[in-house]
Amino acid sequence: MEQIQQYLEYTILKADTSISDVRKLCEVAVEHHFAGVCVPPLFVREAKRIVGDDGKIKVATVVGFPMGYSALAAKTEEIKRAIDEGADEIDGVVNIAAIKSNNWNHVENDIEGMALATNMRGKWLKLILEMGLLTTEEIQRVADQAIKSRVKFLKTGTGMHGFDATPEMVALLKKIADPSLKIKASGGIKTHAQAVALIKAGADRIGSSAGLDLLK
Repeated sequence: MEQIQQYLEYTILKADTSISDVRKLCEVAVEHHFAGVCVPPLFVREAKRIVGDDGKIKVATVVGFPMGYSALAAKTEEIKRAIDEGADEIDGVVNIAAIKSNNWNHVENDIEGMALATNMRGKWLKLILEMGLLTTEEIQRVADQAIKSRVKFLKTGTGMHGFDATPEMVALLKKIADPSLKIKASGGIKTHAQAVALIKAGADRIGSSAGLDLLK
């Protein structure tokens, strides 16, 4: 396996995140050559200042987080602002409430709108599914729309609703999603062994707030 840090996206999204927390996280990411950092929208500009503009470490932020049921207009405005402030990647939560209401027109518009707002600015959308709340059929329909909308990544979950990422989740996405879609595992990933198992299952990116522990 390649160096594990090449998969790691060091994440801090807790409600009481401070700018000093973000600075420390970004400094560690630079020191250890992580793939990226994921920070609250408030701190995108500062994160970009620390990791630099060379693209070696991606700055990601979240949109519609963590519930997903924000209005599409609000999500697209969040995306525009985040990219203007330096975000390379957008982790956007699909509208789970619309999925559970069987309102697939809304779901498709939600995904297409977030993807378009991101792609038009030359950035990547990582679509958060929250797999622990969805059936396999629902996941399949979201994955099908994701490829139509030119989404770059499917992400297992927010890590905020009690569903930890598992190799089985990643393997399911690998099985049912278009091969061009990359996979990010996120939620409850605290150890090196967990990260390795997820990568072996097919994850292209690992989102974790325990970045240093994953190196051990």
